Amino acid sequence: MKKPPGPARPQNVTRRPAPTPPPRQNALMKATGFTRHLPVTDPASLQDLTLPAPTPGPRDLIVRVHAVSVNPVDTKVRAPKAQDVTHDPPKVLGWDASGIVEAVGADVTLYRPGDEVYYAGDYTRPGSNAELQAVDERIVGRKPRTLTHAQAAAFPLTTITAWEGLFDRLHIDPDGRHAGRSVLIIGGAGGVGSIAIQLARHAGLQVIATASRPESAAWATQLGAHHVIDHTGDMPAQLRALGIQGVHYVYSTYFTEQHWQAIVDVLLPQGGVVAIDSARDVDLALLKQKSATFAWEFMFTRSMFQTDDMAEQGRLLNRVADLIDAGTLRDLVARTLTPINAANLREAHRDLETRSVIGKVVLEGWSD
Repeated sequence: MKKPPGPARPQNVTRRPAPTPPPRQNALMKATGFTRHLPVTDPASLQDLTLPAPTPGPRDLIVRVHAVSVNPVDTKVRAPKAQDVTHDPPKVLGWDASGIVEAVGADVTLYRPGDEVYYAGDYTRPGSNAELQAVDERIVGRKPRTLTHAQAAAFPLTTITAWEGLFDRLHIDPDGRHAGRSVLIIGGAGGVGSIAIQLARHAGLQVIATASRPESAAWATQLGAHHVIDHTGDMPAQLRALGIQGVHYVYSTYFTEQHWQAIVDVLLPQGGVVAIDSARDVDLALLKQKSATFAWEFMFTRSMFQTDDMAEQGRLLNRVADLIDAGTLRDLVARTLTPINAANLREAHRDLETRSVIGKVVLEGWSD
């Protein structure tokens, strides 16, 4: 039987000179990981390791990682649990990376050794805090040509989450068919909110973001929010003061339960809400009179369940790379640490746990 054609190979993929040979069987690599869930103040919470290098599955790329960024999911997975769990082999975190393809699996069609790529990886597989990582080609995009690896590593997870939330879950048209409608983005200065503001503005929406500090409000405004309100205050009253009686969409990035009544109050009839946090106790019945919709966004769903449309993540990363190279989306790096090692990753985790970071913390390079 003739093999069906796969997705078209990304255009304008930057290729470097031929990389070093693929990792040998039994080859070793540097990585950072942990065996027990500990507070970040404990030096054993993240440790420098030497682990076996991965070998590619049929659709895998082996990527030599040049830069990574840290997301809240990293800190949540690493944090202490109610029951003491030991990982053997050690667990390697990291769900953002930029690097160069070093080897490919037998069925790979989209990339070749030497291609520069960026991606968020798969929740169920070893992460990017390693010199080499195996990742399915379908969830990989070409690295934006105008960015360094450090800058590119700041984008994938938050970009996929923002894009899927707006365009796949709320069904907003990314090309402007819903221009003029309004969206309230709760948590506009966070990683996902920072991308969502820019994507929503590009789609022609009226963007209202929330922020609770002057510096985070200024950040949201710089990214393109038309208005910024304070989510620690009375959000419906603040919107009315702006002459906005309601919004068509709400994108909630955190504390959805805490803000649920306000979300219901400001949502227009037949509107939509998407949330990325747990939001375990929200009363969805409050949306019934407005015939409103509610959706979850979890960017690992496609890779975790190997969905038929898994390749959509690679395609959206390629489309975002075009937007970045065109100057439509701006760099989000707030801080860069060098090299990628346990000490610097613990510092990045501490930054995120204090919730004091605006933008993304990135690590690049490996020590000799």
